[in-house]
Amino acid sequence: MAIVNATDQTFAAETKDGVTLVDFWAPWCGPCRMIAPVLEELDQEMGDKVKIVKVNVDENQETASKFGVMSIPTLLVFKNGELVDKTVGYQPKEALVQLLEKHV
Repeated sequence: MAIVNATDQTFAAETKDGVTLVDFWAPWCGPCRMIAPVLEELDQEMGDKVKIVKVNVDENQETASKFGVMSIPTLLVFKNGELVDKTVGYQPKEALVQLLEKHV
């Protein structure tokens, strides 16, 4: 499954089914750029169980403020549309796998 870029308009539809990891990021954010290849690897390894969605906070401020995103990257885990977990800042792949395994 490929990583999806969601907008304020598409966010609800992208997170309503199954387990979804949402990455709130911005192009100017260094740690966001560092975590991008980690998310690519996760998508390749867990893409059948977990959907990965990216939300650019500069372009989609409504969604970012709805979930209280204050610093980026913020990674939220949704299960069938419900927020079930959250982590802020760069995370190594192992930490993200552990975060997601609890919900799949």
